[in-house]
Amino acid sequence: MSDQAYQALAMIIYLAAMLFIGWWSFRKTTDLGDYMLAGRGLGPGVAALSAGASDMSGWLLMGLPGAIYAAGLVEAWIAVGLTVGAWLNWKFVAPRLRTYTQVSSNSITIPSFLESRLKDTSRALRIASGIIILAFFTFYVSSGMVAGGVFFESSFGWDYRTGMLLVAAVTVAYTLFGGFLAVSYTDFVQGVMMFLALLAVPLVGLTVVGGPAGAAASIRDVDPGLLSLTSGATVLGVVSALAWGLGYFGQPHIIVRFMAIRSSAEAKAGRRIGLGWMILSVLGALATALVGVAYFQQNPGADLGDPETVFITMGQVLFHPLVAGFLLAAVLAAIMSTISSQLLVSSSALVEDLYRTAVRKDGSDRQFVILGRLGVLLVSLVAAAMAWTQNDTILGLVAFAWAGFGAAFGPTILLALYWRRLTAAGALAGMVVGAVTVAVWGNLEGGILDLYEIVPGFVLNLFVAVVVSLVVHRHDQEVTDEFDAALQLLDDDESDAAAARADAADARAAGRTTA
Repeated sequence: MSDQAYQALAMIIYLAAMLFIGWWSFRKTTDLGDYMLAGRGLGPGVAALSAGASDMSGWLLMGLPGAIYAAGLVEAWIAVGLTVGAWLNWKFVAPRLRTYTQVSSNSITIPSFLESRLKDTSRALRIASGIIILAFFTFYVSSGMVAGGVFFESSFGWDYRTGMLLVAAVTVAYTLFGGFLAVSYTDFVQGVMMFLALLAVPLVGLTVVGGPAGAAASIRDVDPGLLSLTSGATVLGVVSALAWGLGYFGQPHIIVRFMAIRSSAEAKAGRRIGLGWMILSVLGALATALVGVAYFQQNPGADLGDPETVFITMGQVLFHPLVAGFLLAAVLAAIMSTISSQLLVSSSALVEDLYRTAVRKDGSDRQFVILGRLGVLLVSLVAAAMAWTQNDTILGLVAFAWAGFGAAFGPTILLALYWRRLTAAGALAGMVVGAVTVAVWGNLEGGILDLYEIVPGFVLNLFVAVVVSLVVHRHDQEVTDEFDAALQLLDDDESDAAAARADAADARAAGRTTA
């Protein structure tokens, strides 16, 4: 078999496995709650890896290694900001969001939670949230499809559009039929694949370039500044990179995993698993880029071409074609995991937050599940049309959408979970100001305007939401009671978890005594 045939075989096995999970999930999905939130039955491991895989996407295996390869470790400040942001998100948002969405009308989407939490009878908050989700997720899904096209173009020499359409077709198929359960379990498998691939490539690559010392020497021959976190850095640039961490609080496709976890007490286990996965994966991505710099310095006849394909190229160079095929599948897994999560949240915004709110409230679960699937198809078609011509870097598209969600929803979610006096008017005003600030600021440049647009968007949202809420706030006993009930459920979950741990410890002690 030729090298490309081995790699194609690995791809076929991977894609078939994803479709099988979609079929299996389809058989277990009976109502809209199953389709959108898997019946709130995810374990911490699945929730953590699903959140991580849907978060990182092609950025982890293509965008980040490409940036490090081209500019050096100065680009790693983004990874630092994201890691800190992910920890804060799991620590402060996950447990409270899980309990509050259950207490507040058993909400299954972020817009429905905000409407219920703030008792907004005008429906304006929910509709505005749904529109923001659709607007920014269209860019986000488009970035994933661009990554898919680039992947097949660089790996197999395919036409960019053919590769983009194949990725879109398979991802849409298992998302459309299997819903949240399919997305979560495919994300889990994809997260494991990404993790193993990001460990394998740099570890094997180091043996080829002469170990850490040989790699460092070769990198210094190219540019000593590549190994510095500060070479070429500016205060504005570092702040912008670290500010990526702010985005986590407002990413609907990530925080929806917190709503689906079995209980708030399991958020602690999810945090440990998710952060362990994230730290090792990010270090693997950084190491892959640096090993790539060393390899191409030592082999001047080899040509990389696009820096964002350094992981793909190194996998093909270092491994047997069949193994390289599965490493390539890991890249595809990273891309598809994010697309599927974003499609599902976009579909929920269309059906649950726009159609059921503004058009038709009544209908059977079967009808709304069908509409959810049609929503997945509609959003994917619009995103594919936008991705038809590759006109931006993967990182650039992701950066814009990430900032949009972080600035529009981040302050709102934090205030909703931690501040009793937030009002619907304050939340709506803050969200609109945050989203508009990102859209305007992102198209300006020069001086302070080069600051990542999430920073002004987040700050202005927070400021406007607080000021407007203080001006219009009126005491609402239902809001107060619900806030207290959510905190009580949080305490109850923690107490139940502590009791279960104590019982398990007693059982182990009794077993040792008997032995």
